Amino acid sequence: MSRANLDKDPDEVAAMFDGVAKRYDLVNDLLSLGRTKAWRKAATKIIAPKAGMKILDLAAGTGSSSEPLADAGAEVIPADFSEGMLAAGRKARPNLPFTKADALNLPFEANTFDVVTISFGLRNTADIDKALTQMLKVTKPGGHLVVVEFSHPVWRPFRTIYTNYIMRLLPVIARVSSSNPDAYVYLAQSIRAWPDQAALAARITAAGWSEVTWTNLTGGVVAVHRAVKA
Repeated sequence: MSRANLDKDPDEVAAMFDGVAKRYDLVNDLLSLGRTKAWRKAATKIIAPKAGMKILDLAAGTGSSSEPLADAGAEVIPADFSEGMLAAGRKARPNLPFTKADALNLPFEANTFDVVTISFGLRNTADIDKALTQMLKVTKPGGHLVVVEFSHPVWRPFRTIYTNYIMRLLPVIARVSSSNPDAYVYLAQSIRAWPDQAALAARITAAGWSEVTWTNLTGGVVAVHRAVKA
């Protein structure tokens, strides 16, 4: 898979992430110019984890997004469909209950979780709308969805600079730092093709979620969308 407009075959996407799993967190920190930790901290604050809360963290990768939720006392299930990511996560964070799960066919009972969250993973599903409806199904009534995803900078001059970085510089850095640079070329293209904040909010609403809002991080480079299951 080399272009974001190709069909996102689940096996191809899983294989892509298998290939970058060992250095995924390191390369992400490098490519985001060190902003991943700040984005994760902001997302954790929005989720507001606490003891007694049951959270499903989809596309959890190595568990870097799950760990602060567990540290706050919540019961967290880090889930991913990449065996490579799961293996790296179990090695890095053996205290977390990593589970293999496909966002398009979640293996959990309906009305199970207080919060379902997905960070930088919705963009890579083969069917965004189906993934959103699956998340709705496993969320308790009154529970929340939190989607953390790359988005569109709101200030036009910065948006131009950012787009040039994503499409030109990011693949160059990836070729030096990553074991699978083609994966990051795909990721750069998928970021550019992703809907803006309002368009994603409309998709979330159409999937059955209510009270959809979003918070921009780093001027809209990342947006955190939040919604409620009525």
